[in-house]
Amino acid sequence: MTLKNLITLAAGCVLISQPINAQSFDYSVPDLGKELTPYGALQQGNGKEIPAWTGGIQNKDWPKSYTKSGQHHPDPFADDKPLYTINAQNMDQYADILTEGHKALLKTYPKTFTMPVYPTRRSHSAPQRVYDNIEKNAQRAELVENGLGIKKAFGGVAFPLPYTRENQVDPNKVVWNHITRYRGDFVLRDAAEVAVHRDGDYQLVSSVQEVFFDYYAKDKSWETLDNKLFHYLSITNAPARLAGAATLIHEPLNQLDSPRQAWKYNTGQRKVLRAPSLAFDAPIAAADGLRTADDTDIFNGSLERYNWQFMGRKEMLIAYNSYQLDDPSITYKQLLQKGHVASEFTRYELHRVWIVEGTLKEDSRHIYGKRRFYIDEDSWSIAVADQYDVRGQLWRVSVAYLKNYYDLPTTWSALDVFHDLQAKRYHVQFLDNESDKTLQFSDKPQDTNRFSPNALRRMGRR
Repeated sequence: MTLKNLITLAAGCVLISQPINAQSFDYSVPDLGKELTPYGALQQGNGKEIPAWTGGIQNKDWPKSYTKSGQHHPDPFADDKPLYTINAQNMDQYADILTEGHKALLKTYPKTFTMPVYPTRRSHSAPQRVYDNIEKNAQRAELVENGLGIKKAFGGVAFPLPYTRENQVDPNKVVWNHITRYRGDFVLRDAAEVAVHRDGDYQLVSSVQEVFFDYYAKDKSWETLDNKLFHYLSITNAPARLAGAATLIHEPLNQLDSPRQAWKYNTGQRKVLRAPSLAFDAPIAAADGLRTADDTDIFNGSLERYNWQFMGRKEMLIAYNSYQLDDPSITYKQLLQKGHVASEFTRYELHRVWIVEGTLKEDSRHIYGKRRFYIDEDSWSIAVADQYDVRGQLWRVSVAYLKNYYDLPTTWSALDVFHDLQAKRYHVQFLDNESDKTLQFSDKPQDTNRFSPNALRRMGRR
């Protein structure tokens, strides 16, 4: 099917919102790169708070103090001032643009949790080769296994026009766009994560993580991917009780054809062990029970345990351009407060989001009975995930504090924060404020053999 045919098929498609107490939109779907951005977002603004997308952050927009890749990113919007601040007392005025998770955080921490709202900056951008691949994906990418895998997609979000032949939004395609969004080719991250207890106490867990996104490798194509989405390797450095533990994951594009393969290096046994259960709601040791395996990256892995439903496209407040959260001048003691990260360092903006809801299948098991994703239309990043328990009560809220890594460029998290509303504890990933080692990007790892089970034991250490 050609892009022209696909556009014709989708033309006139109306995105009808279900009643979730927020403003809805009606639009047709025009051509990529014209009325739509190369990622498939609507280029035009709303005539008020949301401006038109004009290309996002480009090299010319970098702060002058940013001179080389690997530095902490100076805030390109440091001169912006908050338009207003939402708190527990005035939140009802803004109910239509608040996620259920943010409403719950405001109510749970009425004296300390606030949401400073800034001018909307549509800063998302990506390399031209990614845009070129997305246009190709629009013409050829397909879902397989009832949405549990994809094929004929490579090097960009798989479904910039996420519609069925019946002109309906396919929620599986929307979630796959989050999974396949651009985050670089090879990523090296030396950072810390932490579980913050109810009394504010915490202990840092530091690790080195490497991700090789086969799906974006310049020397590959969809024909040569061999069902590989990415390779992931993590080695824990501290504290002593966890040091030397290592995890290796080979992630497929089609989970039914070849499920996720995972291994762990056990320092006590000095053995590499298969970890077939490292998926879905398996707990993550470093998160002290606050994050499941499929919570990582707000959501990852197989879609198979949920029935997915598209709930509409809306204007909502999400965390965006969150440069202050990894500013090296801000200490962890300042940032990590009781109940949540310090609100004065956060930034919220009004953006359009796609809302997708997953309901646990009757024959499946998971600690979350329902999950609702609010997905940034510009970057296809899940910005907020509301996680409900099996009784239907809102239990956990995951927040991606997004920013543009303008040295690539791409939009990814400055921090991911996972809240347990009942325990009043939270977990934070990707802390690097107090480190001189920030996220580093390159075309590929020096040695791809590092991502093999045979190499895993040599990397582990006490």
